[in-house]
Amino acid sequence: MKKLLMICGMLFGVITFAHAQGGNRGGTPEERATKATAQLTEKLTLTADQQTKVHDILLDQNTQMNKAREEAGDDRKAMRTKMMALMQGNNEKIKAVLTEDQKKAYETFLEERRNAMKNRGGGQGDNKPADN
Repeated sequence: MKKLLMICGMLFGVITFAHAQGGNRGGTPEERATKATAQLTEKLTLTADQQTKVHDILLDQNTQMNKAREEAGDDRKAMRTKMMALMQGNNEKIKAVLTEDQKKAYETFLEERRNAMKNRGGGQGDNKPADN
């Protein structure tokens, strides 16, 4: 459970960081869902039925995240809390669509994304000195 929360946090950080840096650089929720579905299809070898279900989950997630950003305004903590919950729930929904082998590959994919973010120095505040 701890690992799942960590992965969700890292994914949230990537999405939030990208959005903060480039506005709506990723495109519309539909474009982002389509791109992410294609990426997952390649990594997990999704069937056509799985692609449809994953796309719907991701589209809903992206739409809700846009809404959360708008509602939160400058309250980044509230936005982060809401998005973490969204991402965790959506990761579980995606896993429910996958086979056991695909679930393992999905976990690996999430781990790779988390590591890529770490290597980029991603996440907010990583380059700030400690407040001790």
